[in-house]
Amino acid sequence: MQKKIEATGAAALVLLALAATARAAMPVADPQAIFTFQGENSSISSAKLTDRYYTNGVHVGWTSPTAFAPAFDGIGQALFGEGQPRVSVDVTQQMFTPANTTARLPPRGDRPYAGLLLLQLSESSETATSRGTVTIDLGMIGPSALASQVQNDFHDIIGQGHDGGWSSQVRDQAVFNTEASKVWRVATGAVGGLQTDVLPELGMELGTWRVAADATVNARIGSGLEADFGAPRIRTAAGGTAFRAPDGFGWYVFAGVGGQAVAHDSTLQGSTFRTAARGVAPTPLVGQGQIGLAVLTHGMRITYTQVLQTQEFKHQHGGPHQFGALALSVRF
Repeated sequence: MQKKIEATGAAALVLLALAATARAAMPVADPQAIFTFQGENSSISSAKLTDRYYTNGVHVGWTSPTAFAPAFDGIGQALFGEGQPRVSVDVTQQMFTPANTTARLPPRGDRPYAGLLLLQLSESSETATSRGTVTIDLGMIGPSALASQVQNDFHDIIGQGHDGGWSSQVRDQAVFNTEASKVWRVATGAVGGLQTDVLPELGMELGTWRVAADATVNARIGSGLEADFGAPRIRTAAGGTAFRAPDGFGWYVFAGVGGQAVAHDSTLQGSTFRTAARGVAPTPLVGQGQIGLAVLTHGMRITYTQVLQTQEFKHQHGGPHQFGALALSVRF
């Protein structure tokens, strides 16, 4: 445990040190807000179509124009340096199930059922080459997150059976988490008339839901890359959904790899202060790869990401976990 905490602290120091580097050029103000809807599901994959592990996520969010941050102004800049500020308000629900969804009591060693419902408040500070975001997560893990109702009602609509073990899900626990992340956009020239760049990113989470640190790098090729800082994902959606209108039609394909150091995850272990009866231990290091496509046109951005993830808990079976992520963002 001590080593995990030290690793998380080291990542935080690196993030703050990089934030203190020389000030980058300021982008022009953006007068438009962004509305985003995102969905992620484990059935969107090349694997067997079934509920398992991280099963489903839904996210709806609003991101302000720049210079719309009187209540929050200064928080993001204090952490990440001067930049164009935005605030975001997001609602996220995620659900997690074991591999065996037919048994009323999942076998020991399998992932417990868990639902997560969050209200996320964020401020980001954006320069021409970087964006830093700080987020406060407030919500619930457990039956009050309504994951069982959403999943089983949706199964009724599509004619599938109910998952049998939601009565055994992780008990209710209040969530108070803080997140901080920073992504840099490093132009790497052109190939065949197309822009290329690299997006390194560092982040950390601390609170009653998760204690973790992560590092990711994505490479992109296409046009209009200066419009955003990569395709959004639900895990990093808060404050990360902003994009600018490119000159004309924009698009890019991307691929990336990353890793997380995880000290605690309540959706796996249960309460921060008491281990669930059927909780499982998180894997200290989790690897992830992703590929995808983004299209930006007429004030909209549509992205699809295919994610491949190594095991999140000890004794997880079935090989790497896969899920697909689809997001629509609209400027208005």
